[in-house]
Amino acid sequence: MPLPEPIYDVAHLAHVELLTPKPNESLRFFIEIMGMSVTTQQGDSVYLRAYDDYEHHTLKLTAARQPGMGHYAWRARSPQALQRRVAAIEATGLGKGWTDGDLGHGPAYRFTTPDGHNVEIYYETEWYQAGETDKPALKNQASRFPGRGANLRRFDHLNILTVDMKATRKFHTEVLGARLTEVITFDDGTDKGLWFSVNNKTYELAIVEDHTGVPGRFHHMTYAVNSREEVLLAADICLEHGVFIETGPHKHAIQQTFFLYVYEPGGNRFEIANPTARLIVAPDWKTIEWSEADRKKGQAWGLKTIESFHTYGTPPVE
Repeated sequence: MPLPEPIYDVAHLAHVELLTPKPNESLRFFIEIMGMSVTTQQGDSVYLRAYDDYEHHTLKLTAARQPGMGHYAWRARSPQALQRRVAAIEATGLGKGWTDGDLGHGPAYRFTTPDGHNVEIYYETEWYQAGETDKPALKNQASRFPGRGANLRRFDHLNILTVDMKATRKFHTEVLGARLTEVITFDDGTDKGLWFSVNNKTYELAIVEDHTGVPGRFHHMTYAVNSREEVLLAADICLEHGVFIETGPHKHAIQQTFFLYVYEPGGNRFEIANPTARLIVAPDWKTIEWSEADRKKGQAWGLKTIESFHTYGTPPVE
């Protein structure tokens, strides 16, 4: 029986709206300690980007009563691709309708994952235009290297917590067309972690089981730096500024990312990482499966996964 035709309608993960009860402290964290820049500020939200992000923003920081995620967004490959994915989403009953678009992008179709996360997909976007103060020396870079804090280069991936792993896996593969590149499946046959890609990166969206049973929560978002050494430097910078370091620096076994996990002042988990140089170019890539015994070995070099990594998410569960 022939395999279904691959769906290549989604181009990449575009941005995340992060909610924070400490907007001033969180903004300082992202600008001064992480090295990001503000594109625009409007109402209760500030729009930020790392120096080599090509879009208007990759992070929308919004003041809120509790930490967590407001929404995240995908960019489609074309106007036609956008319409095809919208039709597929509408057929699931998870669609919420069109908006005129937020700052930095055009019309967006809003929907939820089967677990209740708010998502949008759009095509029209605003490319960031560097000014005289941040114009790069090389024209193939979005803006100048900031020389500030951790010097985050680009938005890399998002990790969300999910209760209904089976429906979530089916939705992302069959409706959005994402490839499941790696998976954790326990001995009882249940999935505990899913890693999806819509392009040649090894993953852009990770989904892990929420042991609290509360749906629709946020685990972490991740920005990339240029080297492993810069992850180590980020750890020193966070130490100097009193930022809580949850775990790392170390190397993941799954996907082989070199990582550092911290909590930003609002309470959200944030990762600074140097993703591996691995790319997926094989059209017939076979999903890498990790067993329960594999995961008990810990991370790549034996560091055991810290317990809070399985229990903590935002908004927090009382």
